[in-house]
Amino acid sequence: MLPVIRACERQKLPFFIIHTGQHYSYEMDKIFFQELELPSPRYSLDVGSGLHGEQTGAILTRAEPVLLSEKPGIVLVQGDTNTVAAGAMAAIKLHIPVGHIEAGLRSFDRRMPEEINRIIADHISSLLFPPTQKAQENLENEGIKGKNVLVTGNTIVDAVNENLIIARKKVSPLRRLGLSKGAYVLVTSHRTENVDSPVRLKGILEGLSEVHNISSMPVLFPVHPRTSKMIKTFGYEANGVIMCEPVGFLEFLILEENSRLIITDSGGVQEEACILGVPCVTIRDSTERPETIEVGANVLAGTSPANIVSSFKQMMDVGDSWENPFGDGKAGERIVATCRLYL
Repeated sequence: MLPVIRACERQKLPFFIIHTGQHYSYEMDKIFFQELELPSPRYSLDVGSGLHGEQTGAILTRAEPVLLSEKPGIVLVQGDTNTVAAGAMAAIKLHIPVGHIEAGLRSFDRRMPEEINRIIADHISSLLFPPTQKAQENLENEGIKGKNVLVTGNTIVDAVNENLIIARKKVSPLRRLGLSKGAYVLVTSHRTENVDSPVRLKGILEGLSEVHNISSMPVLFPVHPRTSKMIKTFGYEANGVIMCEPVGFLEFLILEENSRLIITDSGGVQEEACILGVPCVTIRDSTERPETIEVGANVLAGTSPANIVSSFKQMMDVGDSWENPFGDGKAGERIVATCRLYL
C-alpha cells in the first residue's frame, strides 16, 4: 500500500490508515512504519492472531464504528488476508465503496484461506485493480468486467523500486550476517498449510538441509514467529540452515537482491524475486502468481525434499533475463487517479 499512500501524500489528498493488527500489534510493527517513513495509523484495532472466524469477526466488529464515524469516500484493501475480506465487508455493508488492490489473483485452490478472501473481496468491491492481464481475465471468467476494472500493474514494483534506493543507503545486512553477494540462498516460509503440517514442514526443512549439502552455500532462513513456534513444537532441526530472527523490510530487500536463489511460500516474495532478477523456488503446490512461472523466473516445488532439491538444481541454471510482468512502477498513481475519478 506504500505507493498508494505516497500518491495520496503527493496529491495532498485526505486519507488515513486502519491497522487491524491481524499479524502483529502496531507496537511491534512500529519499526516497519519508521523504516518506510509511513504516517502512523489513525486507528489500531489490535485484533491479534486467532481462528479465521474469530479474526474476521473481530475486524468486522472493530472496523464498523470507525467507518461510521469517519465516513470515508472509499475504503482501499490490498491482497488476500482476513483483513481484506473483513475490511471490504465492513465497508460495503455501510454502503461505502471498496477498492480492491491486487484483484483477480487466483491459485484455483480453495483449500487456501487466502483464495476465499480474494474471491469475497473481488465480488463485493466497487473498483477492482488487477495487476496483470491474466488477473483481469480471471475476473472476467467470474463475470466481473466493465469500466470499474482497471489493470494497473502491481504496486509491489513501485515499492521495490522506491525502497531499494533507500535500502542501499541505510542498511548492510550482508556484512552483519557474514554473507557474500550471489553466494547464499534466502528462505521464507510462513503459510499455514506448510508450517502447521508436521509432514510438510519436515519436508521443507529436510529439503533446505539437502540444498546446503549439495551447493555448499549458506542457506539463510529469517524465521517467522509462527514458523519458529511450530519448529519448536514438532522438535525439528535443519542441519546447515542458518535460522535467524525476522529482519526489517529494507534489510530483506537487500538480502533478496543479493541472493543467488530464493526459496519461499510467500506470494509477495515470488513477485519481488521476479522483479529483482533472482531465480525463485516456490514451496507450494499452486500459486496465484503464474506470471512468474510463465516468464521462467519461478517454479513450483511442493514440499517434498526431493522436489525441492530438483527444483533448486533447475533454477540454478536459469539466468535473470526474463521480462518483469508486473508493470512499470506507476500502479499507485493509477489507483489514486481512478479513485478520484470514481468519487
